Amino acid sequence: MIRPQDLLRPAPAGLYCPIGDFYVDPVRPVDRAVITHGHSDHARPGHGAVLATPETLAIMAERYGPDFARWAQPAAYGETTTINGVAVRFAPAGHVLGSAQAVIERDGLIMVVSGDYKRRRDPTCLPFEPVRCHVFISEATFGLPVFVHPSDGEEIARLVHSLTQFPERAHLVGAYALGKAQRVIRLLREAGWDRTIHVHGALERLNRLYQNEGIDLGSLAPATGLKAGALGGEVVIAPPSAIQDRWARRFADPVTAFASGWMGVRARARQRGVELPLVISDHADWPELIQTFEELAPEEIWITHGREEGLLRWAELKGVKARALRLVGYDEDDEETLGEPATA
Repeated sequence: MIRPQDLLRPAPAGLYCPIGDFYVDPVRPVDRAVITHGHSDHARPGHGAVLATPETLAIMAERYGPDFARWAQPAAYGETTTINGVAVRFAPAGHVLGSAQAVIERDGLIMVVSGDYKRRRDPTCLPFEPVRCHVFISEATFGLPVFVHPSDGEEIARLVHSLTQFPERAHLVGAYALGKAQRVIRLLREAGWDRTIHVHGALERLNRLYQNEGIDLGSLAPATGLKAGALGGEVVIAPPSAIQDRWARRFADPVTAFASGWMGVRARARQRGVELPLVISDHADWPELIQTFEELAPEEIWITHGREEGLLRWAELKGVKARALRLVGYDEDDEETLGEPATA
């Protein structure tokens, strides 16, 4: 069996496979890229060849135009592609629509690049699929024991309760355009909210893409052309930056909400002036990270980005070999706004 560092290694452009001569989620244009999902910090335009799930390629084409790469190759979950003698296949990551773990194998060595992932159910994408491997490469966005996310059903119930409690006020929910917005909409539908949901223009194209992929978002309408004091008692979904923008002033005494794992940190919610913080994350929290490591029992854990110190200490105490790659260029906040400025 070859050594892990012979199959994958950190490089300035990202995680590099020297044998296959390709990168996974490169942060700059390269000749060959394997892309785990459509968020812009992982899926950048300008590569020579891109291998990704069909859904991720559709997202990249929607965001960057049909010529986002010289050549795009779709690979369904479980389908093996050989690149210069290295076998690559995708397994669901549970992060957003089309998100995948890249399972990379050569000479009996299996390494899994998980990209961004979560372990809890998401009605807009397939659940995370555990893949036994020798080396598991993980994010650590919420890699500290303090990060324990509540049930997303409980958080949506808080939103519905506020709508009942303040029927005269519009409820303006900040949610990232790719993945989070559609998930919040689906969770509202599952909670019984069947009224029309109004959406910011920056979300419309990806909402349409999700619906074309079979994700039923129900009745949606653009939040444009409205008179002052509009949409009392209704839900409006918008990029996070928009909820504090002049655009928000048209709505009836809006209750500002923000769906993010970071809303569990009260200081962040206060800093953003969020009245109704909704702790809904598309990343694994601390228990989910540990659950994954214990379930897979890899010989080594590599950490790409985030709060690696907590996971390194956990691995040390458990006698598991671990290293921090400290890859740069990945955003812990998934700022997805299709041209609209946003933070956190």
